[in-house]
Parts: sequence; structure tokens; C-alpha cells
Amino acid sequence: MGTVAFDPGRVLGFIESMRLPEHGPGAYRYAAGTTEPTLYSSTYAAMARSLLGDLSCLPEADRRAWIGYLDRHQDADGLYRDPVIFGQGWYAGDPLWCGRSHLTCHVIVALTCLGGTATRPFGWLDPWRDPDRLCRWLAERDWGARVGWTGNEVMNVGTLLQYARDVHHDGQAGKAVEVLLDWLSTHHLDPASGVWGSLDLAGPKQRSHAVQAAYHGWPLFHYDRRPVPHAEQAVATVLATQNPSGGFGWGVHNPATPFLSSACEDIDSIDPLCRMQPLVPHRRAEVAATLGRAAAWVLTNQMPEGGFVFVRDRAFEYGHPQLRAETGAGAMFPTWFRLLSLALIGRALPDHPLASIPWHFVRCPGYQH
Repeated sequence: MGTVAFDPGRVLGFIESMRLPEHGPGAYRYAAGTTEPTLYSSTYAAMARSLLGDLSCLPEADRRAWIGYLDRHQDADGLYRDPVIFGQGWYAGDPLWCGRSHLTCHVIVALTCLGGTATRPFGWLDPWRDPDRLCRWLAERDWGARVGWTGNEVMNVGTLLQYARDVHHDGQAGKAVEVLLDWLSTHHLDPASGVWGSLDLAGPKQRSHAVQAAYHGWPLFHYDRRPVPHAEQAVATVLATQNPSGGFGWGVHNPATPFLSSACEDIDSIDPLCRMQPLVPHRRAEVAATLGRAAAWVLTNQMPEGGFVFVRDRAFEYGHPQLRAETGAGAMFPTWFRLLSLALIGRALPDHPLASIPWHFVRCPGYQH
């Protein structure tokens, strides 16, 4: 396995360049072409800096002020709202797959990284606390052509239920988590492939779509240390998503040049391979080789200023103009997500050069445990 050259200092330098100190601790913009601080960007900064152990030197006053900055954006129902981005783009109608619940799943990890917790309970979860309503809601999701969107919805609800159970000591939320994981273990799950939905997996693009959907369900099992159903078949399906460039895109996010895969397409296969590798010891060498190629690919998405791009050679707007990066410009979302890919690989492969970096993970539902 070849040497992977990675300098954490370059990433931290990029993140620092996005900080807007005039707006107070915790305020960050998204990319060089944006001007306003956004709550998403603040969470990406906290999560990325935590991964690299950089928050340990943060003065306590700044830490508390950052936590306060995040908590000032919590609505009465417990979810967080970014006043800059909500009301425009993807977020206009607060959709379940990418609205306030999605943002809140990021905020709770950022708060955990900073040593804080969400102040208000998640009253927003009331419809999902009832087991019968939860099962009806799950049955009503689209497990066909839009299974990717369904995966996001399930992850957002499930992650916040787990947090409410563990941090807010919500017993009803805890029971709902059990119902949710039981339901996912027996419904719309293909035993032959280990993924959810009815997509035809014979073609690489639909296989990639299905794995991206499943990625959003698997962390719920991993966090609760519950066995992933049909893990061996799932690993085989995920392994089959690697493309000739070493990434995992097949055109879901980048139809014009599909092998220039997105940060999402990559981590959606990297994360399950890293976490499920111990479950398939007879394929460990194959998984390690796949992840080694993936690490080299991920690093080609780092720009000279130290940040990472969502997709190479194209601009990308994450649902709002203040979450936009031009072609060749690093941005906060892909910088955090691609850094997390590298961290997961470093943790999973003790003989890989990335393992020499002292990655720091946190015990919180969602992405970074």
C-alpha cells in the first residue's frame, strides 16, 4: 500500500480562513465566495477541528461562547434553525430529508465535540414517539425510486430519537428507537444485497443509489451496537460500488463525469466498509485494499488552500447561495465530510499511513462516533 501524504495543518488553515471573528466565537462562512456566517458552517468547523484534536486548545470562554452561539438558534420545538438559509432553496419548506432536522443532526454532534448539549428537549419528535404512528410513517415512505431521500428522513428521525433517549433521558424515544430498528431489520430489506429498497442493483448507478440510501440507516445500528442485518451481503454490495478512479460515484451526483465522485458518494461507501470490516474477516484484505484506493482518491479532492471540494471540476451549491463554492474552491461541508472519510479509514486500517494521525471521535448519535 503506497504512502498517503496528508497534512492536517493544511485543513486547519483552511478552516481558520473561513472564521468570521467579527461575528463572535463559532461564526464561520462556507467558502471563499460567501460572506455571511451560517450555522451549518459552524458545525462543520467544530466537527472537523474535533476530529483533528484541535478543540483541546480552545480557551474555555471561547468554547462556552461557541456553544451559546449554536444554542441561540434552537427553536421552541427543539430543532435548530439557520436564519440565513431557511426560507430559500432546498430549505424553503423545511423538508424532512434536508431541513431543520438535518441541521439539528449536525448541531448535536458539534455540541458534543464542544462539550455541550442541546438545551431544549425535542418536542418536534412527538409524532415519532408513538410506536404505531412510527410504523405507519415508515410504511408510507418511498422505498423505490426515492429510497435515497427516505434514507435521509429515517436517519434524521432515528438520530434525534437516539439523542433524546441518551441525553434528554426520554424513555418514549428509547422505545421508539427499538421499534425503528426492529422495523428496519424486517421491512424492505433485501437479504441478498443487505440494502433497503426495490431498486434494480444489476447496474452500477442504481447500486450506488441503494448504498447511499442504506448508509443513512446503518449508523443507527452501529451507534446502538446492534448487529447490522445481512452484514456480509451488505459488504459485498458496497465493495461493488468502487469505481475505476478509486471513489464510489457512478453518476448519481455527477452524471457528466461519474467517476469524479462526490463527498457523499464516497463516504456513503467508505463508512460502512470501515465499520463492517470486522464482521467479514475472510474479506478483510479486500476491504483494506478498497479503502486504500479510496484514501488516495479522497486526497485528490483537496485544493491548494487546504479545503476539499464536493465534486472536482465543478461548482456546487448546497441548497442556498451562502452554501456555494465555485469550481476548484474548498468548502466547509466537503472539507468535514472528506476529512471524516480519511479519519474512518485511519481508524479501520492500523497499517495505513492515515492511522498515524490521532483522530478523535465522539460518542454521539449520527456521523462521528
